[in-house]
Amino acid sequence: MAHPTPSRALRKPINPFRALQVHRNFRLFWSGQTVSLIGTWMQTVGQGWLALELTNSAFLVGVVSAAGSFPVLLLSLYGGVLADRRSKLRIVIICQALLLAEAAALWWFTWTGRIDINSLLVLTTLGGVISAFEIPARQAMIVELVTREDIVDAIALNSGGFNLARIVGPSIAAVILARYGLAWCFGINALSYLAVLASLSQIRLPRWTPVEYLVSPFEQLKHGFQYIRSSRSVSGLMGVIAIFSIFGFQYLSMMPVIARDVLHTGAGGYGLLLTFVGVGALTGALSLAALGARIRRGRLFNATAYAFAGLTMLFSLMRTVHLAAVVLLFLGLAMLINGALANGILQSVVPDELRGRVMATYVGFAPIGSFIAGALSRLIGVEWAIFSGGFVMLAYALWAFSKYPEIRAV
Repeated sequence: MAHPTPSRALRKPINPFRALQVHRNFRLFWSGQTVSLIGTWMQTVGQGWLALELTNSAFLVGVVSAAGSFPVLLLSLYGGVLADRRSKLRIVIICQALLLAEAAALWWFTWTGRIDINSLLVLTTLGGVISAFEIPARQAMIVELVTREDIVDAIALNSGGFNLARIVGPSIAAVILARYGLAWCFGINALSYLAVLASLSQIRLPRWTPVEYLVSPFEQLKHGFQYIRSSRSVSGLMGVIAIFSIFGFQYLSMMPVIARDVLHTGAGGYGLLLTFVGVGALTGALSLAALGARIRRGRLFNATAYAFAGLTMLFSLMRTVHLAAVVLLFLGLAMLINGALANGILQSVVPDELRGRVMATYVGFAPIGSFIAGALSRLIGVEWAIFSGGFVMLAYALWAFSKYPEIRAV
């Protein structure tokens, strides 16, 4: 893989917003997506708190979180095949419209008082099914909105928008919860999809030409797995991504339980904790976007993997809201940089014709972690569930970076 030469990297201005200024299509995509994600984070806060209110069970909070993610695990590989065979922009537009309908249904059931744990699980699962096709197409589409030279910066900015929404969304959700009730977290999310649909409709890409495939989708899927196994750098990186996706995001799915039962705070404190994760992650995203061409990505990926694992274990030991918020600030920073680097490295080394399938594999692991976190929380307590996840991450990182030194050389 070709890397920017040192002189070229040094000539590149330190401007974290360069990709937005230079690429109109990416600017449209980023602005609409960020507005929509504010609504998505409001819905995430609402769903977690609603699940806890309906069931009073840490295990079922994990089940609800997993219900929105398991379809991604089960179907995203086929979604990746579809993204490689169809217009990615068209897939994203259709899926965003369907997600609008799902959020509107969740608002209506909650607003009318008809919501129960079963209907919450059904609607959350439906959203996961749609996301299984939307996420691979959206991830693989980013490279079509910018040049390859700017792909790492664009991914960092895309993550920055996600985490800007993670700051704004929970903060608004906390106010909405207190003043207007849970239903309007879902209603505002439904309205936010109008912003992303408007921006996507204005993106102008070269006319998509269907590719005639001589093999079946199953054979394409098989070819994608063969490519991952055949490349040591990709297979090593995917192993780290899998373990960190499974165990690294458990603290987020269990945050309602941690907020109420460990830190003894309410919905406002829950929103505050998620806000601090977002502030740290946004800081990491802007830093990476500004300095992406000046750093050795493999070495930074290595360092942030250890930081991510260690801070996860440290967070599990916190017993006051303020100390937990400080740890979450740095945890969000390490999590963002680690994830964005993994995404950017994959996007830059994978051939165009395989990108949808490989990126589908990249996003398919997280739901396992939500279920494991819920089950372990019931058995050993939510604090030790989070701590054990961080320990697994640390142990695997030590082994993987020793076995696959190619990762550090990227």
